[in-house]
Amino acid sequence: MTRPRLSSRAAEVLRLIMDQRLAVFLTVHGNGRHRYGYWQTDGRPMALPTEECDALRAAGRIVLGDPVVDRSKTVYRIRAAARGASRATRSALTA
Repeated sequence: MTRPRLSSRAAEVLRLIMDQRLAVFLTVHGNGRHRYGYWQTDGRPMALPTEECDALRAAGRIVLGDPVVDRSKTVYRIRAAARGASRATRSALTA
């Protein structure tokens, strides 16, 4: 089964997520608001476009790591899904 072609913006987001030098995270706040982003080398936070990240996650192209929970938010490390992994396997990793 072939995957749908990515927009140039989504492809750039996926490239950033696949970059081993960057740690990309999803932060889910207590009120349900969520934000994807990473820290630049100079220590400044950089947000990623939520719509593209949500679409990549829904398509099974990215998966969430183990949650780190505190009183006000939950943070997940984001990584690219393994090539050839079944959709059921990717879903199990995000549960």
